[in-house]
Amino acid sequence: MIDANAYHIRISTAADPDTLSGLAERHSQKPLVGRVLIGYIDGTPAAALSLHDGRVIADNSAGRVAAALRMRASGILAFEATPSLRQRLL
Repeated sequence: MIDANAYHIRISTAADPDTLSGLAERHSQKPLVGRVLIGYIDGTPAAALSLHDGRVIADNSAGRVAAALRMRASGILAFEATPSLRQRLL
């Protein structure tokens, strides 16, 4: 089991293609496309999730991180789908 403070999650940037392709190669999968969340354990990329299609690439030991990525992705997508306060009031 991984402690909640033993990993961190962030949205990928333009500097992350090598990180994402390396993670995909380790698991014999195609690299993720679009906006991607990356989960790190002790500074090492352990899991990634595409916000575009929901596909996940994760190490065997990163099950909890993959679950956290799914929760974070659902929150991001729900936030983006919610109209602004101004639009809701109109």
